[in-house]
Amino acid sequence: MTRLILFNKPYDVLSQFTDKGTEGSTRRTLSEFIDVPGVYAAGRLDRDSEGLMVLTDDGRLQARITSPRAQTPKTYWAQVEGTPTEGQLQALCKGVTLKDGPTRPAKVRLMEEPEGLWPRTPPVRFRKTVPDAWLELTITEGRNRQVRRMTAAVGLPTLRLIRARVGKWALDGLAPGDWRDATAELAAPSPRRKPR
Repeated sequence: MTRLILFNKPYDVLSQFTDKGTEGSTRRTLSEFIDVPGVYAAGRLDRDSEGLMVLTDDGRLQARITSPRAQTPKTYWAQVEGTPTEGQLQALCKGVTLKDGPTRPAKVRLMEEPEGLWPRTPPVRFRKTVPDAWLELTITEGRNRQVRRMTAAVGLPTLRLIRARVGKWALDGLAPGDWRDATAELAAPSPRRKPR
């Protein structure tokens, strides 16, 4: 039976089970938190990003989640430096051109700081003279550091980045470093819409 694990990756943790960096490296990995054999991350989350990771032992499910062709939506909460203008938000919605080409259009909205947000260690640097804001961005690609590069391209550097949702799976109150077994959700039928 396919296993599905949802994990809230803390800041400064690699999104892999072993550290293939320099010898004697003490970087934290998934193995510090997850003791389920045979599951692997369906996609990556940068070391300096936080939030939802989906892990499974099913290679086809893993490919479905990560393949650019599948266009699995991924939703992020980005704390950005500056006060976003309507023009900057529209540019993100339309898609921006990065060094590796234009991005697909994104869903973007201004939001309040996420409810129940945990403190980050170390804390985000604050400058009294520069305001910050929170954006919710949903993208259907998974390029390297894509959200950070998109916000920077429109003049809104990302200070903190949290992935809140991957496809139909969400953080749903998972504390940093905690995981839950969501295997039963794979067998559950999708909710049907009532006919109009």
